[in-house]
Amino acid sequence: MMECMLTALSSGSGKTAVACALLAALKKRGMTPCAFKCGPDYIDPMFHRAVLDVPSHNLDLFLSSEQKVRSLYERYSAGYTAAVVEGVMGFYDGVGGVTDQASAWHVSQVLNLPVVLVLRPKGTSLTLAAQVKGLLSFRSQNHVIGILLNDCSPMLAKSLSPMLEEQTGLPVLGFLPSMEQASFESRHLGLLTAAEIQDLSSRIDAMASQMEQTVNLTRLIELCERTAPSSKRSKVWDSQGPWIAVARDAAFCFTYEETLDVLQDAGARLTFFSPLRDACLPERAQGLYLPGGYPELYAEELSANETMRASVRMAAQKGMPIVAECGGFLYLGQDLENVDGISFAMAGVLPGHGVSGKKLVRFGYAQLKAEKDSLLFRTGEQFPFHEFHYWDSTHPGMDLAAQKTVTGREWSFGFATPTLYAGFPHLYFAGTPVLAHRFVQAACAFGAGGV
Repeated sequence: MMECMLTALSSGSGKTAVACALLAALKKRGMTPCAFKCGPDYIDPMFHRAVLDVPSHNLDLFLSSEQKVRSLYERYSAGYTAAVVEGVMGFYDGVGGVTDQASAWHVSQVLNLPVVLVLRPKGTSLTLAAQVKGLLSFRSQNHVIGILLNDCSPMLAKSLSPMLEEQTGLPVLGFLPSMEQASFESRHLGLLTAAEIQDLSSRIDAMASQMEQTVNLTRLIELCERTAPSSKRSKVWDSQGPWIAVARDAAFCFTYEETLDVLQDAGARLTFFSPLRDACLPERAQGLYLPGGYPELYAEELSANETMRASVRMAAQKGMPIVAECGGFLYLGQDLENVDGISFAMAGVLPGHGVSGKKLVRFGYAQLKAEKDSLLFRTGEQFPFHEFHYWDSTHPGMDLAAQKTVTGREWSFGFATPTLYAGFPHLYFAGTPVLAHRFVQAACAFGAGGV
């Protein structure tokens, strides 16, 4: 089995474009690749899915233990002939920006993955070799097996490659030139989602064809050959458990595939719906999951769907178990400000008004501590989470305590009742499956009658 991680010296090196090109090129060669993303990112896996037409999965060593990450990797790579893991930020950049915990390097160590270093040689030449040598010597073990030049002209690649090989001892496996197809637009939370980019399939196909021409894929595959994981693909679920309605559309698209799987592992049956398009919640719903996304971009459309807002409000009033993260939390508020500063009515379950923070409000990993028993948590328990949002709420809640791991900074947040978790933090059920079990148990207790 071919296994590799794509990493870089920093963000902005084109890891996502290179990962997509590599995945598509492997498919062209008749291989069956799967994909992973280091860290809590939602958007990059969407690009992997667009290439593979199969789910991509996250590997996060803050939100999960090392043992859990190994089991997730084995579970989701089983049965494939190649696995490509896209790194996060720079190779060693981990929790708080001052540790290597949960970095791409940390993941590569835990999984013993060969690492390909993606370099974008803009405005540097020999100094690039110094940076690579520094990266190689920074930790005694690094698993780096080669270099791939990105956004690099053929002439520059011809001169840089022998120099880099001589100075670093690493083979240069090839290059990708500057390509319009590899330029993906961004917005406040990162790249545009895969569904928003026109002609994405043809663009990635062009990148894959280019990779076949200018990257030594045969050697890359040989250098990254490993024994395939012993695990078998997960069985199809055959549950008679409670139905949990999961919001899934352009406004609510930040869902970890592993979270959906662990809910089903816990016995739930999932039914998907769109707060944008559907008139009401699925009749059979016994629990409601509102993930994050971009509700601020669709505030007017969400508000116009009055029957759906009423359906969600009625479900909350009846005591249906609800988990609402970030964008889902904003949807439960009184109203939401769109990107033009115009407010539109939301579900009205919670007291706050969603407003633009004009800048990044909060970002990064932290720990929550439960102050009381609630739907997901028991008094005194602590769980990891990730937070990343530009919009804020005038009433973000006070039921849970949060603390930054590195700085120790503390604040209160969220709504936690016997039937509700709602707040900006994103939870990771795959790393803490007890939360999924509690959610499913509560949905079961709510009854099979639906809304």
